[in-house]
Amino acid sequence: MKRWKKLGCLSVLLLVATACCTGPVLLSAAAGDRKGGGAVNAAAAGIPQRMLAAYMTGAAQVTSYVGTCKGMRWQVLAGIARVESDHAAGHTVSAGGDITPPITGPRLDGSGAGGNTTAITDTDGGQWDGDTRYERAVGPFQFLPDTFRAYGKDGNKDGVTSPHNADDAAVTAAVYLCGNGRDLADREQLRAAIHTYNQSWAYVDDVLSGIDRYDALGRLPALPSGNVGAVIQAALAQQGVLYSWGGGGPQGPGSGICCSPGGQDGRTVVGFDCSGLTQYAYATSGINLPRTASEQAGVGRRIPASAGFAALAPGDLVFYGYDPTSDSTIHHVGIYLGDGKMINAPRPGKTVQIDPVTAMPDYAGGTRLL
Repeated sequence: MKRWKKLGCLSVLLLVATACCTGPVLLSAAAGDRKGGGAVNAAAAGIPQRMLAAYMTGAAQVTSYVGTCKGMRWQVLAGIARVESDHAAGHTVSAGGDITPPITGPRLDGSGAGGNTTAITDTDGGQWDGDTRYERAVGPFQFLPDTFRAYGKDGNKDGVTSPHNADDAAVTAAVYLCGNGRDLADREQLRAAIHTYNQSWAYVDDVLSGIDRYDALGRLPALPSGNVGAVIQAALAQQGVLYSWGGGGPQGPGSGICCSPGGQDGRTVVGFDCSGLTQYAYATSGINLPRTASEQAGVGRRIPASAGFAALAPGDLVFYGYDPTSDSTIHHVGIYLGDGKMINAPRPGKTVQIDPVTAMPDYAGGTRLL
């Protein structure tokens, strides 16, 4: 902040091992509607998918720290990060959110570089900015080390809080912008929040122009509170993680097994298959799911396919099978987000992403665990 100035997702059908997403997946190309619903297309927004996931995670987590904050959304965080680092352009963002090489701003030694004429001496021993004499802004949100130390949060829950982690930086920026409980849906309060981030009205206008553009792309449905929201949030944070045949589980992404019908050797890919993703998301709320999609259909309150998509609620598992009346034929599972959308690990060659629940033709109902 520039404040100067295992097994794969396998089920058995006719004694043949089949896996998640062997059927066709028709991916949504929509960027979301302008009425508040719909999934967000990262490419349409011009944002790397993993960074968009971090912004969503940060917006979802903020009320855990500032309970009275209102109106925080991914678009606000994206507007800040667009100006500060162009969404970490030119840097690699890992599945866990770590950014390499680290993003550091100019040395704040009073020389005028970066627009700063007041020297700010080192406060972190060079821990985050690599400079033991003067400060440098760090990470995709360009925090001064001292500011990040005061507000920093562990967005990806890995036990380490770092401005060079996209999830940590995003939730920290959200907490800072919320202050003591702003309503960021109010334009004037939003302007005031951005002005605290950088006390330049030209900066505020630049950030707002990006927020307005991202707002026009639409929003995800608001996350529920409690364990349901935590499950959805955990899955959303994995957007952009590669599909791995048989990969992932309660502990997070992992390498899988060999080999998918399309030939992917999951042993060479770190990521999730469909049921590995659902296992991970539900484990964050203390629910241990079985490994395969067909087994997961037997846990919780079953929602039959005959009830239609309208019977689903956010957080429900969504299933697809060759015979909607037989759980043994289920080959794919996702997590329902609301508004006709699910998050899932679709198939080899793809990443964890948001799709419409109509993306596959063989809907087999759902399961409610919370």
